[in-house]
Amino acid sequence: MEYGILNIIELLGALGFFIYGMKVMSEGIQKAAGNKLRNILGTMTSNRYTGVLSGFLITAIVQSSSATTVMTVSFVNAGLITLVESAGVMMGANIGTTITAWLVSLLGFKVKVSAFALPLLAFAVPMMFSKKSNLKNWAEFMIGFSLLFMGLDALKGAVPDLKSNPEVLGFLAEYSNPGLFTRLLFVAAGTLLTIIVQSSSAAMSLTIVLCAQGLPIEIGAAMVLGENIGTTITAELASLVGNVHAKRSAKIHSMFNIIGVTWMVILLPYFIDMIHYVWPAPDVAEGADKFTLATFHTTFNALNVLIMIWFVPQLVRLAIKLVPSKSEEDEEFHLTYLGSQGAPLTAEVSIVEAQQEANKFSKITMKMMDLLKQQLVEQDEAKRAKLREKIAEYEEMTDEVEENIASFLVKVSEQSLTPEASVKVRSILSITTDLERIADIILRMSRDIYRGNKQKLKFSKTQHENIAKIFELIDQAFVVMTKHLEGTYGKVDISDAIDIEESINRMKSKLRKKHLKSTEKKEYDVKSGIIYKDLFFGAEKIGDHIINISEAIRGDFGKDDEDDE
Repeated sequence: MEYGILNIIELLGALGFFIYGMKVMSEGIQKAAGNKLRNILGTMTSNRYTGVLSGFLITAIVQSSSATTVMTVSFVNAGLITLVESAGVMMGANIGTTITAWLVSLLGFKVKVSAFALPLLAFAVPMMFSKKSNLKNWAEFMIGFSLLFMGLDALKGAVPDLKSNPEVLGFLAEYSNPGLFTRLLFVAAGTLLTIIVQSSSAAMSLTIVLCAQGLPIEIGAAMVLGENIGTTITAELASLVGNVHAKRSAKIHSMFNIIGVTWMVILLPYFIDMIHYVWPAPDVAEGADKFTLATFHTTFNALNVLIMIWFVPQLVRLAIKLVPSKSEEDEEFHLTYLGSQGAPLTAEVSIVEAQQEANKFSKITMKMMDLLKQQLVEQDEAKRAKLREKIAEYEEMTDEVEENIASFLVKVSEQSLTPEASVKVRSILSITTDLERIADIILRMSRDIYRGNKQKLKFSKTQHENIAKIFELIDQAFVVMTKHLEGTYGKVDISDAIDIEESINRMKSKLRKKHLKSTEKKEYDVKSGIIYKDLFFGAEKIGDHIINISEAIRGDFGKDDEDDE
């Protein structure tokens, strides 16, 4: 049997066909059930045991353990789930990914692909032209499902038939009872294959096809173990741009798989014999080793979870030691990679991360407001200078954060978005614009205070009291805004925000009238009066942007205020 360059290219093309089908199918189901999947991950991870169940369910649905692990790392990075909870999800993902092996084993060989793939396409393609986004998403899933099995059919045709090649079978017969070193060699081969194709499911399917064509089950099982290690690379890559918590979550996933593979490599011959004994192959003549491989994959991953789930606290402690925190800042939940990286998974997960970034952004503006209040009452010039510098640093940071979020959401928008996701993207863009303008106003007010200090101007007791009153209302508005940012977009009741905004407007009008009267009566210095007016006018502008943020969370988008710049 000759196997030349063209055959290798054909094999790579068939593998690419299969991977593309899996990608389309996975993305389709994630779009169609994105909110539900997020809810599963958010509500079913109260402990490691329910985390295993949620990880299994999500992976079984989206048919991609990589998708689940990247989603989990993203959620840990955003602070939505803990390290212990993420460990359970990733363990469950390892069991969920075994469903692919059974689909390939049961349908990929026994059922004629064209018998269901083409009719499924006949239903799905017209649905793609529907105006309802959910129907389009389900159509994408069905098309991906069809392409997946068409790719598998092409893969079966492209893989060399080892049975008809006595020379190859004779060579492989030497590995029918491989020693420890040989098993490790094929574990490495499986790891490398998964890293190259970036899909453990695709690597697993190729291994099953090879076993059906005559590859010894012992070699196939060793390669499957390697594929378990290879799939951890995706989570590790996703965590590189995340915070310390994301890196620890990925490390737990890697340790879990590596420890499991280690004990199984040692026991592999006995484990295969046990599977053959408990579940005898139905028909070896028809390549029943593919069923043995699927059974091995499921049994190994389930057994590894049953063992390792008791050691989750120890894995977490070890991950913390392996990935130490470099500073206190590192312990905070950062999403600063949004600006430089593409959307990590689907729009649903990306939007959750952008929302978390907007939450963090709001905390920066609140901190700036606290510094401004300190600067206003501080008597020591050296301390005032430090406060001004800190406000300026934060303002520069807000410019970068706004740019990062906008760039990130542009990449998210390149995906096919549901109407709800599209509204959320616009909401976040509107929110970050208003937050950045709040930072600009606070910086301008800080410079106003500095100008007054430089000219040795003093506020009267009444002026100080009035500024304190309107600042107090701004603080209340910030608190309400934060509550809304942490709520469900599109479903928040902003009546409390409207009440505070009206109070701020009334206070500003009242102060303006009093200021005009006081100026006429020359009750205080004109220069200090100008700075005083700028401060309460600035506070009112901050209130305008805060109410804009609450309205954007609700799904309403107000006009930009041209007077801010």
